[in-house]
Amino acid sequence: DVLDTENEDLKEMLESNKESLKLEAMKRVVGLIAKGKNASELFPAVVKNVASKNIELKKLVYVYLVRYAEEQQDLALLSISTFQRALKDPNQFIRASALRVLSSIRVPIIVPIMMLAIKEAAADLSPYVRKTSAHAIQKLFSLDPDQKEQLIEVIEKLLKDKSTLVAGSVVMAFEEVCPDRIDLIHKNYRKLCNLLVDVEEWGQVVIISMLTRYARTQFTSPWKEGAVFDENNEKTFYDSDSEEKKGQIEAKPYIMDPDHRLLLRNTKPLLQSRNTAVVMSVAQLYWHLAPKHEVSIVTKSLVRLLRSHREVQYIVLQNIATMSIQRKGMFEPFMKSFYVRSTDATHIKTLKLEILTNLANEANISTILREFQTYVKSQDKAFAAATIQAIGRCATNISEVTDTCLNGLVLLLSNRDETVVAESVVVIKKLLQTQPTQHSEIIKHMAKLFDNITVPMARASILWLMGEYCERVPKIAPDVLRKMAKTFTIEEDIVKLQTVNLAAKLYLTNSKQTKLLTQYILNLGKYDQNYDIRDRTRFIRQLIVPSEKNGALNKYARRILLAPKPAPVLESAFKDRDRYQLGTLSHSLNIKATGYQELSDWPAVAPDQSVRNVEVIEPV
Repeated sequence: DVLDTENEDLKEMLESNKESLKLEAMKRVVGLIAKGKNASELFPAVVKNVASKNIELKKLVYVYLVRYAEEQQDLALLSISTFQRALKDPNQFIRASALRVLSSIRVPIIVPIMMLAIKEAAADLSPYVRKTSAHAIQKLFSLDPDQKEQLIEVIEKLLKDKSTLVAGSVVMAFEEVCPDRIDLIHKNYRKLCNLLVDVEEWGQVVIISMLTRYARTQFTSPWKEGAVFDENNEKTFYDSDSEEKKGQIEAKPYIMDPDHRLLLRNTKPLLQSRNTAVVMSVAQLYWHLAPKHEVSIVTKSLVRLLRSHREVQYIVLQNIATMSIQRKGMFEPFMKSFYVRSTDATHIKTLKLEILTNLANEANISTILREFQTYVKSQDKAFAAATIQAIGRCATNISEVTDTCLNGLVLLLSNRDETVVAESVVVIKKLLQTQPTQHSEIIKHMAKLFDNITVPMARASILWLMGEYCERVPKIAPDVLRKMAKTFTIEEDIVKLQTVNLAAKLYLTNSKQTKLLTQYILNLGKYDQNYDIRDRTRFIRQLIVPSEKNGALNKYARRILLAPKPAPVLESAFKDRDRYQLGTLSHSLNIKATGYQELSDWPAVAPDQSVRNVEVIEPV
């Protein structure tokens, strides 16, 4: 057992009298932790050194304790008086580390001690210690939510802090503990805007996200018609509110609140950040808060992020997909950035496809369709199928190319690859529904290919088309039904259901030729293995074959089975994603994740904006 002997050696070194040996041992222990090895049984030997005079050794001991305090609660509690003493240590690093260990023990019994330590650390002279107290607030809140009111007081105090080190961490605590207490932000709003550039990157992300929510509750919408945008004119805002105008709030032209402008102005430089999360959060802030004509300044920065790792690409592309639905013009100049590379992963390819489809218009459609023709030949089957869906969407959105797209899809029906054929059939079915009059040729062509198509969904779609437009192909439909009667028993369930459907429709429109066939198929269905098919068969028989018992429904059989059906709408999967704030986990998953804070709608009338004014205290 190598580990045991190693642990014994380390224990001896930790208990020796030589500082240098202890320090060497601690370095090795921290090395073990970093490699993911379990060093928990050294806890007693390590914790003895917490009171050492050597600062380097002490720091390493605290690194170890933060990692194991929660697992070894009893042993950690035995040393609690040492940690409390360390909270008063002259070295700021030690004070902060002691607070981290205390807040990592996570035993309800020490909540009062933690509370006291947090309050004292929040008033510490060192910004590093105050930052640590903001982190400890979140830990204490998850351990004992009843402390909420007291913790809010500490948050309120820390929000007033002028240090850039503290800003990000305290806003994080605010978001965890009391995200609804907007009133705590008012007085600190301008300071947070001004500190933003110098806060560390992850702090910037948290602050920007919080200020986006704040701005949506405090300012009026810049998206109104006839809005006035003046970068620096603050005077007009304050003067426009004289008495006689109070009554006609609607008529008053929109003038942007200087605080709203401040936020937009101070976040703009962060689009150059090297941290992708910061760029993404500024982009979402502009999307949700900026006047429409200013949003496009984020385009270049987002496109730049596409050179990053594929995980980053995935999130950025999702957000661009949502944006490009409403604002095609923003990304159209960068269309080439969304061309698919053969090295892209499938999920990246399908997102790029989504964006290209969103950007398609009369001017660029021929370029895009040429690009799509290459994609259909891709070895990546899921991607080829998604391309065919995209061609279908272009065909419905842009009427000039509908016929071209349909003819292209019909050519794909003779493709060797069955996923391509299956997808084409499904998309053709949807397109024919949108304009069924002139397409009996295509349906005849599909009937010819029917025998060679094996994918169940494609077979079912062709059968549905035959049934729906059976009066346009009166010679072919009965023949397809005859073939189906032969193979009925070995078909997949969805194909069987559509066969029963086709039989019923032909029985109603052409009973002379198909009466016996239909009865034969209904008899096969009556004894099928599958419950749904037996059920459907029984229902169809009652509906179409008249008998004494069921005369009432029978009159309506034609109207029920051959009713005109609304054409399917081919639209983007990202159509209503923007109900979630961009850049959030909820937006990425398209469901509301825990802890997600809704963005409110703009207020009709701006709340009092003097709440953000801060009295400047002149130094005596």
